Amino acid sequence: MSKLAVIAKITAQDGKRADLAAALQGALDTAEGEPGTEKYILHEDTADANVLWMYEVYTDNDALVVHSGSEAFKALGPAIGPFLAGRPELIFLNPIGGKGI
Repeated sequence: MSKLAVIAKITAQDGKRADLAAALQGALDTAEGEPGTEKYILHEDTADANVLWMYEVYTDNDALVVHSGSEAFKALGPAIGPFLAGRPELIFLNPIGGKGI
């Protein structure tokens, strides 16, 4: 099976990006212990003060299913919900090569 990558655009309510980033810290901490989660990196957008980006790489789709079904992931919605401006936008990709893959 091939690796799976996810790019998530997460938009905060005006002025709430720092709060949203802090609420995502639990997910970052949990991902450290997930064997199938290879990369789980939170980024601040340099052009939009309300946007965060998450870049994720999993060993395969099964690893994403495990991540998405975890108790920590289920708790994420209520933790970040008060700071969101809308639903996160998700893009799913199959990495095919390059440094770091």
